[in-house]
Amino acid sequence: MKAHDAMYIGGEWRPASSTDTIAVINPADEQVIGHVPAGTAADVDAAVRAARAALPGWAATPPAERGARIAALRDALAARAEEIAATVTAELGAPPQLAAAVHAGLPIAVAGTYAELAATHPFEEKVGNSTVYSEPVGVVAAITPWNYPLHQIVAKVAPALAAGCTIVLKPAEDTPLVAQLFAEAVHEAGIPAGVFNLVTGLGPVAGQALAEHPDVDLVSFTGSTAVGRRIGALAGGAVKRVALELGGKSANVILPSADLPKAVAVGIANVMSNSGQTCSAWTRMLIPADRYEEAVALAAAAVAKYVPGERVGPLVNAKQRERVRGYIEKGVEEGARLVAGGPEAPRETGYYVSPTVFADVTPEMTIAQEEIFGPVVSLLRYEDEADALAIANGTEYGLAGAVWGEPEEAVAFARRMETGQVDINGGRFNPRAPFGGYKQSGVGRELGAHGLSEYLQTKSLQF
Repeated sequence: MKAHDAMYIGGEWRPASSTDTIAVINPADEQVIGHVPAGTAADVDAAVRAARAALPGWAATPPAERGARIAALRDALAARAEEIAATVTAELGAPPQLAAAVHAGLPIAVAGTYAELAATHPFEEKVGNSTVYSEPVGVVAAITPWNYPLHQIVAKVAPALAAGCTIVLKPAEDTPLVAQLFAEAVHEAGIPAGVFNLVTGLGPVAGQALAEHPDVDLVSFTGSTAVGRRIGALAGGAVKRVALELGGKSANVILPSADLPKAVAVGIANVMSNSGQTCSAWTRMLIPADRYEEAVALAAAAVAKYVPGERVGPLVNAKQRERVRGYIEKGVEEGARLVAGGPEAPRETGYYVSPTVFADVTPEMTIAQEEIFGPVVSLLRYEDEADALAIANGTEYGLAGAVWGEPEEAVAFARRMETGQVDINGGRFNPRAPFGGYKQSGVGRELGAHGLSEYLQTKSLQF
């Protein structure tokens, strides 16, 4: 068990203002594995003041030097890779292989991209008789989710550091232990005191205090659309910038020319990864009507390989488990055909949900419209390409998606999808490409140069 009683503020571990703590629970066995402080508005204020005090010095630091500090942070994270993976397995329930490859490996790679960008990004350019400068937006509030705890921290903190901003991080209360490791790595990397600060706590307390703090210049939030709307309202009242990466209900469109077995197998794997707790998961599989039953059989065979407790981990907490089970019950109630899985608990202990596949799902059903955030796939049939496009674009979300088929045809279809990122025939994730959504899936982009731009503001001087 790990017990933490301090916040990382101003370059040191300081006692929290309250003795209240948050228990961290292993979702695989429901045992308490640690505690962190339940931060208050006073802790948030101390962290924001430290960030504000450090801003002039860090903003004035040459970009190449900022990049060198980020490179040192990357190396400090890499040295802790095994501990990071084990921690994420313990507090999120991610299977060890996934924890090592994605939860530890991906953020290390992303940090490396920003070490390079800090040194190469054009922070100054000539435009006619003007010189245009890209300057840090200021103090950043980074509020991160539990589903990819370290990746989302790095995806916000690394570009903010590269831009010359200072940061206060409030990680999700379900997965705060890896954030403690990140703060240790920041300290080891020699990032100046106050540039990065960590406050653990509950969203309605510490998160809200951070979002509405008058000395915060930008709020970067990843989480539910409902909370994103609340943060947008708080920030809007202060004319404060926001970057919001919210929900998704992504379509996996299988065109008639696709390799159907491969498209179905990869589509199922995409949703089962991280127990379906991925905002960009392709949870709606769109299949030509004349090959629909073939796809249903393929999906049933594919999902059978994902055994809870082996290839599929638990959901993060009991509330999330019951939420997902409620959606499965709703699918049955609304007339969808249960092909695999169901609402029954697959294991006696742990917050597990059976990997579930629904057939005969129609676009208006709840399970085809709302984000479930669990290992649940809905199979929808379409009659022609126009029908497929209408279904794909027929939700309030637009975060990600996939298209399978002859490449030119697939690209043409993807260009008409109202979504921020589309994988063609199983294209690999690119940590340098912009990630973010259309419609209710958010505002702004993360990763790569586009992610860096979120933390910059422009100034032009005319000569």
